[in-house]
Amino acid sequence: MAVKTCIELVPIFSTLTFDEMMEVASITTSRTYKKGEMVYFQGDREKKLYVIHKGRVKISRISSSGKEQVIRILGPGEFMGELSLFNDEPNANNAEVIEDATVCIIDGDKLKSLMAKYPSIAFKVLEELSLRLKRAENLIENLGIRDVESRIAEKLLELADDEGNIILTMKKGDLASHLGMSQETLSRKLSYFQDEGWIELKGHKKIKILDRENLESLL
Repeated sequence: MAVKTCIELVPIFSTLTFDEMMEVASITTSRTYKKGEMVYFQGDREKKLYVIHKGRVKISRISSSGKEQVIRILGPGEFMGELSLFNDEPNANNAEVIEDATVCIIDGDKLKSLMAKYPSIAFKVLEELSLRLKRAENLIENLGIRDVESRIAEKLLELADDEGNIILTMKKGDLASHLGMSQETLSRKLSYFQDEGWIELKGHKKIKILDRENLESLL
């Protein structure tokens, strides 16, 4: 049942008919992971597409010096491992479960055959890859030309709902890594924002934006 629901959930399969979805389900298995387990490691060569049904997974990369760079946090309906489908290079990233997860695992070679049969799947994968490329380019630009306060302000504004409420889905250390700074720097700047009356920190996971205008002025 989880496999079927997984296929229905992920946007790249949203245009398929029921019978076509069942074809995808026939090459898909489901596996549960506990927090802290690895779905795959940097350097693995398995050609599989992983679709998250429940939980959250951190995608990161370890540099030659041993420093971790958080690439993104994925949740239900999102997928990973797609680059391994199109080349013979090993996985460039690690995928670590940060919230107990159920993951649907699709055989890569068989999925490529279905892409040839149903081009809509291939177009959806390309669409998602283009969005991720755009996000990566924006991140590179931000790391290169924006200062620390600007990067934090932009991320807070991106994460906030219409009322200015933010619930962090990752640890502050992971958020700091994603923004290209130390956790100490992030914590210090968040405290500064709070002292200025721009935000309110509510425990470890919740933040309330109080002054959107001043945050926007940092961009």
